[in-house]
Amino acid sequence: MKIDPKHIGVGQYQHDVNQKALEKVLDETVEDAVNNVGVNINRASIALLKHVSGINKTIAKNIIDYREKEGRFANRKAIKKVKGLGAKAFEQSAGFLRIADGDTILDNTGVHPESYAAAKALLAQLGLTLDDLKSEHIRDTAGKLARVDVSQMAQTLSVGEPTLRDIISELRKPGRDPRDSAPAPYLKTDVMTIDDLKPDMELVGTVRNVIDFGVFVDIGVHQDGLVHISQICDRYITHPSQVLSVGDVVTVKVLSVDKERNRIGLSMIV
Repeated sequence: MKIDPKHIGVGQYQHDVNQKALEKVLDETVEDAVNNVGVNINRASIALLKHVSGINKTIAKNIIDYREKEGRFANRKAIKKVKGLGAKAFEQSAGFLRIADGDTILDNTGVHPESYAAAKALLAQLGLTLDDLKSEHIRDTAGKLARVDVSQMAQTLSVGEPTLRDIISELRKPGRDPRDSAPAPYLKTDVMTIDDLKPDMELVGTVRNVIDFGVFVDIGVHQDGLVHISQICDRYITHPSQVLSVGDVVTVKVLSVDKERNRIGLSMIV
């Protein structure tokens, strides 16, 4: 979070486009990612907090100052005490700020405080309580939530269907990081550097960048390997994005290793 995305490299044409437009899109993308995952307000740094919807760098610093003077936040209501964080900022940010081991388990979900009453009413309709959201009960609770007739329940609770769907989604996985469901790359423990690579060696890696002429794959040797578009599959494609996306876990075969220029050629036709 402390590194400007432009400094990591975001594509082969990043210096050819309008830099203000690029910065705006990158900031919005980072903000979307941060808000999708959620932020632990008792642990997050300024660099992370400033990307939360409704929070700027000044408010982020005030949150850190509050933590240092008053201690950890026990509930989302306490967030309102932060200097400069008004009603509008609270409305925008509260659903993305998480409090683990707080006064209520709802504070560790994406359910906005404005919807707490609806969440509790939903649980009551199913004969459940907030205690049923704890890990030891969550399997049965999630099963009951999955069987809810959203249209009928929305009328019963007088809430919108989209809001109810979001509430159900969050109550089925309280405190869970959405990134946990992403496939983790499998890296061979005996392959640590480019010197360990040999032609025809099969490895599993993660797609890190998709460009016009191929994809770069992280195979765990501190240097991404290139899979040329002709080596992605055994059928004709006009662009790698027709087959692959960033984050995909793929099996590759080493075609070539150029240690002097630090280049690795890979193939997905194994």
